Amino acid sequence: MNDRTTTLDGPATDDTLTRPFEGASPYDTYVHASVLNTLQHPLTEAPDEMGFLVTTQVMELWFTLIVHEWRTAKVAFAKDDLPAAMDALVRSRRALTALGGAWAPIAALTPAQFNGFRAAFGRASGFQSAMYRHMEFLLGDKSAGLLRAHRGDPAVHEALAETYREPSLYDEVLAYLHRQGLPVPRHVRERDVTSPYDSDPGVAEAWRHVYAGPQHHPHLALGELLTDIAELVTRWRFDHVLVVRRAMGAKPGSAGSAGLAWLEQRAARPVFPELWEVRGDV
Repeated sequence: MNDRTTTLDGPATDDTLTRPFEGASPYDTYVHASVLNTLQHPLTEAPDEMGFLVTTQVMELWFTLIVHEWRTAKVAFAKDDLPAAMDALVRSRRALTALGGAWAPIAALTPAQFNGFRAAFGRASGFQSAMYRHMEFLLGDKSAGLLRAHRGDPAVHEALAETYREPSLYDEVLAYLHRQGLPVPRHVRERDVTSPYDSDPGVAEAWRHVYAGPQHHPHLALGELLTDIAELVTRWRFDHVLVVRRAMGAKPGSAGSAGLAWLEQRAARPVFPELWEVRGDV
């Protein structure tokens, strides 16, 4: 520590805080709030549309952070750096918790309130979110059809195709566990990573070894952290179902899907399935 006093060492004065900035404020230069605040363009006079826009845009930002953290974790697992991987997963767990809370502004829309602006967004639908698709691909829920839907936007499609072609977060976890001596089957480690991940008895057996072992082992802590993430993803999906059910019932989706039925089917897809299966065997 040095003894020199800087402008950050003492209390700010009114003169300091009100001094004109030279151009944009340092805050805006870093955060780009002035850009973010220009991105809301309601298409109707409906009072609830602004909340709908902001909510979905905030969710997109949380998707971006979660994808960033899962990619960071993937790199760490590939390097057998469990502490760095766990740190990234813990950060993603916090972001997922915030993502779940983001439903609040629109969670209680009535059908009449939702219908006040629904027609304005035409065939737009949340399932078209490329960043959410990155999340699902990273979880191992790959789909060539849902990738193909983005071909009209080459930059978005290629970025998503890269995530599609790469091992998922769970693939990297299982490869790491194998290198640590756990019996992850070869056919799982060498599987086609562009196919959706399905539960495997051999992987379940590997996790059974973890959960039957020392209760403070780092691998068990990893299993529980992944279970937290799986639970938060599943809760967000089911909250989505409830928001849609409350706002529009069983009407078809805006993009031509079956709406509620399609969301219910997607929500029921397991995340890290073997972690749930082995819990009854311990």
